[in-house]
Amino acid sequence: MDQATKKQAVAAAAIEDIRGQFVSGAIIGVGTGSTANAFIDLLAEHKQQFDGAVASSQATADRLEGHGIRVLDLNEAGTLAVYVDGADEADTDLNLIKGGGGALTREKIVAAASERFVCIVDDSKCVTTLGTFPLPIEVLPMARELVMRALVDFGGQPKVRKGFTTDNGNLIIDTAGLDLRGDPAAVERRLNDLVGAVCNGLFALRAADALLIAGSAGVQRWERPDR
Repeated sequence: MDQATKKQAVAAAAIEDIRGQFVSGAIIGVGTGSTANAFIDLLAEHKQQFDGAVASSQATADRLEGHGIRVLDLNEAGTLAVYVDGADEADTDLNLIKGGGGALTREKIVAAASERFVCIVDDSKCVTTLGTFPLPIEVLPMARELVMRALVDFGGQPKVRKGFTTDNGNLIIDTAGLDLRGDPAAVERRLNDLVGAVCNGLFALRAADALLIAGSAGVQRWERPDR
């Protein structure tokens, strides 16, 4: 099974997982990226069964609207029952690294506003320990060098993502070499305290509630024990 087929398979599994949310009045949170796009394309087949979606990026909003799905502002929608998105890495505790597409801040906001977070990935994204994928950090432009110096002090190897600006008008610093073993949530808290950093791509304080993983043998489901 090639990667594109895996993305289609896990997107279809996500539709089955959230089928109970297809009711009048429901608003669904939707993430950003190629796997999320596969989900959006299938979600469009059910657009008459729910009231709309909250998008984690402009690209996602454009794709939803292209399918005739109503897009709402999160402030208007309030608390969401479910959020579906991909990840760049996922560990066995359902902690994630996200932000390869640069939408990490809005993704984290929508995840925080959702009662349930269903993460959809192919098996290449599953790791024992997070950190092979450089951690994206969204930074205010004027704080670029300040944050980069702090990341070096943390043991990281930061690099500004060239030619990229987030939907919020900020920069992304991709940081390799951070030690994420043991307690990713503690690292996330430490990074949250960096002055000038808007958001980081660690999803440990608000990890996924369910992880759907597409592999050559089909789709596996992992659930957080405390959920």
